[in-house]
Amino acid sequence: MTTNQSSLPVTVTLESGPAGNESIDDFELFYSRRAMARLRTRLGRQGLLDLLAADIEEGNAFLRESALASDGSFRGGTTVLTTRGLTSGEFLGWMDKAFADEDILLAAHPEHYSITNQADGSVHVVENIGPHTCSFYLGGWGTEAMAWAADAAERLPEAEFPHKQATNLFLADHTVIGRVLIQFGDTAAGFTSSLSVYVPSACPEDILEHHLRHFAVEFRNWIVAAAAARA
Repeated sequence: MTTNQSSLPVTVTLESGPAGNESIDDFELFYSRRAMARLRTRLGRQGLLDLLAADIEEGNAFLRESALASDGSFRGGTTVLTTRGLTSGEFLGWMDKAFADEDILLAAHPEHYSITNQADGSVHVVENIGPHTCSFYLGGWGTEAMAWAADAAERLPEAEFPHKQATNLFLADHTVIGRVLIQFGDTAAGFTSSLSVYVPSACPEDILEHHLRHFAVEFRNWIVAAAAARA
């Protein structure tokens, strides 16, 4: 009995050639990061923002409409990362310093386009939320600031996760288009990161799913960078 080759999944295995134990996926990731870094450098921040202006306008309009349709209702999800060989204090200490270096922040994800501190203490971010390129701010806009985080279902016990940070995501017109609650707790071998994001309830499911993936990529890369800086 012969097998119909066209019905089998196609796989490609690297047998020999390049040195080391990295995979083809690892090679592609390295070259993708290098290409993105080159484009960011050549264009500069303003050149990149000018290039993305139409995408940003479209993305912000989508988020604004979603927030209005949701009438203050959000739904969330959580990405959990386990780290060995580094404490949460070491990582968060590194992160505090990293926010003064945009290059480090941008390098954590290919869809980070601009991350800059503002005079009022907020942080201006241009990145993707799902397929949409958006320009928004991190901070405690509004009188309720972070009150929502105290009652969040995703909030974990202080004894296990003593390091907590919460923020609203809002547009330049102060429309709140998301929320973030990140929590860190040490373990015997390192620490656990619980990374919760909330999007307007009217958003399609894939918006939330992609930001959970976004968290996994950027925080993994920040943690690895923090460990490398310590060595």
